Amino acid sequence: MDVFSGIALLVLGILAWAGQTWSFLAPSSAQALKLSESQESVEPVFWADIRGEAAWDALTLWTLPAAGLLLLMDQWQWAYFGLVGGAIYVYFGGRGIFTRVEMMRNGFRVGDASSVRLGLVMLAIWGVAGGLAIALAASDLT
Repeated sequence: MDVFSGIALLVLGILAWAGQTWSFLAPSSAQALKLSESQESVEPVFWADIRGEAAWDALTLWTLPAAGLLLLMDQWQWAYFGLVGGAIYVYFGGRGIFTRVEMMRNGFRVGDASSVRLGLVMLAIWGVAGGLAIALAASDLT
């Protein structure tokens, strides 16, 4: 179970962290790779929000892949990274979903329909992964 969990945390975490870091450091190529929306396809305030979000996520989302790596290495410290990283990912997923849904509900452009659907699914997966990391880490610490 630890190997599966470690791999899952590592892979899902790297996908989120690398995507957001790429979006922050190279927004044009991230848009070409469909990692983020183009500035023209979204509202200006949403564009500013996702740019700031990418910067912050580049600094914080490394914690869950670190937890996965430490778990694979059978290091006890993984649980602390799992708690912190899990909480960050729950927040990341929830905030992303609720912000996009509320903006769409109010008629704001947040991207094309297929991109928004994929984004919502991935945000949900990352949020659930964060919740599971918290549960696993908490059970390991008790």
